[in-house]
Amino acid sequence: MRIGFVAAAALAGAIMAGCQARQPATVAFSAEEAAYIKKPGTGVVTGHAFRTKPSGVVVNAAGEVVRLVPATAFARERFANFYGTRKYVPHSSYPAEDKADPGYAEHTRTTKAEANGRFAFDKVAPGSYFVTTQVIWGDETAFTREGGSVYDSITLTGKETEPVHVILSGH
Repeated sequence: MRIGFVAAAALAGAIMAGCQARQPATVAFSAEEAAYIKKPGTGVVTGHAFRTKPSGVVVNAAGEVVRLVPATAFARERFANFYGTRKYVPHSSYPAEDKADPGYAEHTRTTKAEANGRFAFDKVAPGSYFVTTQVIWGDETAFTREGGSVYDSITLTGKETEPVHVILSGH
């Protein structure tokens, strides 16, 4: 019985260690710096969001919200705090809470990925952006789920004649 308790305690500790505490923000959100996302543009961003399981099976971000985020100083700090040097964070490592400035959400665009994980944004103004979503799977009532959050960065110059394509796979 004691061994079972020790194993359960170790598992609980490992799960709690996976929860990341967000670093305190040092950069304030600036609506002026992010304002370009609300300007009309001619750019088109297309993409495919997916993760590959260790078994080789591909899981698409079917129906997930995809966000187009202006790469402001505030957003760069947020993404660095959340992702570190990676482009993928496991679902088990999501922070317990997120208290972002409400203006941050107001200065992002969203769309939903199709069943095949494909998505598109049109009329995108020139600028640098982060594109992010999550690809998770498993029983929604389970204690933990697999997959996680993925992102990549793109820049539109305003001179593109073809869509800017981004792959969100965590690599």
